[in-house]
Amino acid sequence: MTMLPFPMAEEPDQASKEKGRLLFAGATDFLKGVVAMDGLPAPDRIEVCFAGRSNVGKSSLINALTGRVKLARASNTPGRTQEINFFTTTGGPYLVDLPGYGYANAPVKIVEKWQRLLKNYLSGRQNLRRAFVLIDSRHGVKKVDEEIMSLLDKSAVTFQVVMTKADKVKENDRAKMLEQVRKALSKHPAAYPELVLTSSEKGDGIETLRAIIAGLD
Repeated sequence: MTMLPFPMAEEPDQASKEKGRLLFAGATDFLKGVVAMDGLPAPDRIEVCFAGRSNVGKSSLINALTGRVKLARASNTPGRTQEINFFTTTGGPYLVDLPGYGYANAPVKIVEKWQRLLKNYLSGRQNLRRAFVLIDSRHGVKKVDEEIMSLLDKSAVTFQVVMTKADKVKENDRAKMLEQVRKALSKHPAAYPELVLTSSEKGDGIETLRAIIAGLD
């Protein structure tokens, strides 16, 4: 039997699950929003970041991970939030929420400023252990996702794809969608060779993602 490229992340063992549970059972608090590199907090711990197109479900995923309903807030206007938001975990990594990309309604100057900040952050943050690139399970990898993945390749930042809204996809359509995602990822050397399938609404994959984050050092 041929192993599929980029298989689903395996269910974590009990010890890993517990480590993830304990990490996110503690307090997770908003630290600051950053609009320029000189505003970044001191790199005194590792961090993981979450990137994705506008409306991919990033805020919902962060809230599901942390068990906090309104920790990460989604803007009703795509592209309005142009800050890199940092959250602290108790004794664990920073969680970093990057602004949604791929929006069409934001002014060009704002988009250019955000792109510069994003590139500088991804290429210059040495304590960044992993970027989680969120892909909507209903739509697969789009051109704007490819662009962010290429930037992560150039920055030598390991990224792992997290599929969101998995409960919104019919079982018959899932295999076709996953084939498209795996094909796209095969072109990116910085891609971590496992996918995580999640549903913030149903809680699917949340334990797995918690265990992955808790296992990074």
